[in-house]
Amino acid sequence: MKKILISAVLVIVTIIAFTANNTKETNTDTANTSVTLSGKVIDLVSGEALTGVGIEIEGSNKKVYSDFDGNYTISNLKPGEYNVIASYISYNKSYIEKINVKSNEALNIKLQTSN
Repeated sequence: MKKILISAVLVIVTIIAFTANNTKETNTDTANTSVTLSGKVIDLVSGEALTGVGIEIEGSNKKVYSDFDGNYTISNLKPGEYNVIASYISYNKSYIEKINVKSNEALNIKLQTSN
C-alpha cells in the first residue's frame, strides 16, 4: 500500500512539473515576439521622398533616418501602442500619436515645410 501511495505522489509531482514547464515556455515565446514599423517619408506638397528624416519612438532609444528613397524601418519593437515623431530641418515636426503596432505595420509620413 505504501509503494502505491509513493508512486501516485511521484506521478502527480511529475505532471505538475511538466505543466509548469510548458506554461513557462509559452510565456517566454510571447515575450520574445518582435514587430517592425516601416514606411516612407514624403513632402506634403510635392510628394517627393525626403532623405535623412529622423523618425523616433517617443520615450525610447529607437531612432532611425530615412534613406535616399524616403524609406525607414524601426525593428525589434514589442507589440503595443507608440507615439512616433518625425523631424527634418526646414520642416514642421510631425507627432503621430497612438500607433498600434501589433504585427509588421506601415506608417507613411507627410511633412510640411515650415514658414
